[in-house]
Amino acid sequence: MTAATLTAPGRPVGTATHAPLRRLLRSELTVVFRRPRTWIALALLALVPVVIAIGTEIRGPRNNGGGGGNIIGNLIDNGFVLPIVALTITLTVLLPLVGAMWSADALAGESSNGTLRALLVAPVGRVRLLVVKSFGVAVAVLTACVLISAVGMITGLIVIGSHGMITLSGTTLSFGGALGRVAIATGWVAVQVWAVCAVALAVSACTEHPMVVMAATLAGAIVFGVLSTIPSLDWLQPYLLTNSWSSLADVLRDPMPTSGLVHGILEAGCYGVIGWSLALARVVTKDG
Repeated sequence: MTAATLTAPGRPVGTATHAPLRRLLRSELTVVFRRPRTWIALALLALVPVVIAIGTEIRGPRNNGGGGGNIIGNLIDNGFVLPIVALTITLTVLLPLVGAMWSADALAGESSNGTLRALLVAPVGRVRLLVVKSFGVAVAVLTACVLISAVGMITGLIVIGSHGMITLSGTTLSFGGALGRVAIATGWVAVQVWAVCAVALAVSACTEHPMVVMAATLAGAIVFGVLSTIPSLDWLQPYLLTNSWSSLADVLRDPMPTSGLVHGILEAGCYGVIGWSLALARVVTKDG
């Protein structure tokens, strides 16, 4: 979104008027998906399930995989599991890092390019500005998650093959049931990454250097991962965002446990509200 899109045609420059929200959202999406690095990131994420499928085929089957209790071992001759495996692997580092990159571009990138000042003084409203920027990041993250799942599903059926989703419980789900589980996993992962992006937006609002945002987000994920492995800090682990990411494997159980998934959604919601609120507090007080 550029400053040019914020001034309604036919009105004096100093007139306080708001551009239509729909036009602002469309403009922001155009900016996000016009960046070459956005398409490079999406292409690299789409390669993850392909690499996993090729590696699985080269390694060769060791067992049936049904009911083995291991999400990777359950991939053998079970192509429907591939998108969930790919989402699990990318959730550890790649998706949060890419989400942090888009969050860094949203505010810190605009600030480093000198365009954020024009956006802040334009008659668009600072709250609306942050909403539009957050919308662009959220759509990009959702696109990445859907792309991983779609490529994983297609690659899994072509390379690995499947007659149904074999769950970790040893049962076999129908095609519709498998699609439902993949959809749940996709949405759940998107919510987790949105929470990371909300925190990254807060950092992005406080700096003019996009690399700082990416480094801080990656460092935070590493610190959370280390804290989750220290037994003496087990009281802290339920409050760490990354602690619930292992619950993604529950979508491959039958019946599907929901406690861990629901806890992860609520936890991500808390992090998202806190991060977005901090970003809003900084944006509304930022010097024009």
